[in-house]
Amino acid sequence: MRPDIDRAEQRRVHRTDWMALLSGVVFIAAGIVFISEPSVSPLVMLTILVGGLGFAGLVAILAKSVRR
Repeated sequence: MRPDIDRAEQRRVHRTDWMALLSGVVFIAAGIVFISEPSVSPLVMLTILVGGLGFAGLVAILAKSVRR
């Protein structure tokens, strides 16, 4: 613990990176679906991935605007 930072400021240093978190969840879910159901078309999987990444970006933008 750094002595020049008080406890309240030290707790606010780490914030959740929503884009990284949701992108990881989307890729893990797509991988699970692709492994468990290989008959799914790659075009459908690509559409789901792009839509999921777009949603993750939207959530990250909204979270950043709420923080300010």
